[in-house]
Amino acid sequence: MSTRMLSIIAITLWLVTIAVAVFFFVHGQTRVAPDGRTVVLLAPDERDLVLTEMRGMLGTVQGMVDGVKGGNLKQVAQAARASGMAAAADVNPALMAKLPLEFKELGLSVHKRFDEIGAEADSGASREQMLASLSTQLSACVACHASYRIEAVTPAK
Repeated sequence: MSTRMLSIIAITLWLVTIAVAVFFFVHGQTRVAPDGRTVVLLAPDERDLVLTEMRGMLGTVQGMVDGVKGGNLKQVAQAARASGMAAAADVNPALMAKLPLEFKELGLSVHKRFDEIGAEADSGASREQMLASLSTQLSACVACHASYRIEAVTPAK
């Protein structure tokens, strides 16, 4: 076999590998649920991690609402930043690979938006502005829950 033929085979295999990696990066490990939502298939500990993060975001929203209700913008900012980009910094790349691209984009935008809301609170935003930002943020939460479901799958042995 010639060097040229080996080079062509190597490049072809490299391109196939890249294409498969891109496919899994975009689609993740998913299937369609009977209710039409996308089921994200994760290991039990990964599912627990994602759901724990979501509960943390719900706690963040509660802290923000309490802050807005009491006129305490410092509390709003502190609560918002608890679920900001810093909370997404240490996500396992293997877990990220299992998530579909739209889920990743939505999740990262939610974390980023929490930081933005924290900055709004720091700048002295009005109660109405805080409620509008919180409403926008909750719309993203509702959209995610309407589109996705997380299921635990045990790997075959």
